[in-house]
Amino acid sequence: MKKILITGSTDGIGLETARELVKQGHTVLVHGRSAAKVEAVSRELNCEGYVADLSDLAEVEALAATIAEKHASLDVLINNAGVLKVPEPVLANGLDVRFVVNAVSPYLLTRKLLPMLGNSGRVVNLSSAAQSPVDLNALAGKRSLGDMPAYAQSKLAITMWSMDMAQKPGPMIVAVNPGSLLGTKMVREGFGTAGNDINIGVDILCRAALSDEFADASGTYYDNDSKRFADPHPDALNPAIRKEVVRTIELLLN
Repeated sequence: MKKILITGSTDGIGLETARELVKQGHTVLVHGRSAAKVEAVSRELNCEGYVADLSDLAEVEALAATIAEKHASLDVLINNAGVLKVPEPVLANGLDVRFVVNAVSPYLLTRKLLPMLGNSGRVVNLSSAAQSPVDLNALAGKRSLGDMPAYAQSKLAITMWSMDMAQKPGPMIVAVNPGSLLGTKMVREGFGTAGNDINIGVDILCRAALSDEFADASGTYYDNDSKRFADPHPDALNPAIRKEVVRTIELLLN
């Protein structure tokens, strides 16, 4: 049985994936921003819960440190947490919350947990079919973007750093589009639709975390809309552009 941390697992795909993995007998560490929700889910699933606001990089650092204190190792990290529409998209430090939560914080959390994951672990990063070229100034908080442009750029950014980080020795790292317009709160609020069966996303996240078909998937992108490994946005396939995005993220963290 595996020990699996899922960010953003108090609702949506994250919660349903946590439920399924607990049902299979795995040890799941749930995470959320709301202490009340984390307590309710951890009680329901009889698992550990961790509270951290991923829009605050200091809280991400603290989350990683707390997990490392309590556990010697981790088998799987699923970077599921994400935001699209928010009341105030610009944080106090000037950064766009979509970039921070969807791409920068997962990068930081993954980097901090790499020693726990080792070479046999897995990192599953939530990407999207919505991907568009990353504006480095917007990523750095120097230009503001609308909801969908910021979301689509942040999802390409996480795909790009997944591919870049996978070039180094370490865990299997894969970017996954879990399926378009699944029935999550984000989809309901962002697109005004009930969405497709959420279990489409649950199934692929469980497979990416556990199945042999993903054993050698490091550095790839899986598109669950087409049910296959596929090419992401062309920018993600360009090492020079990838490096610029990663360099910008690194500058935000230093």
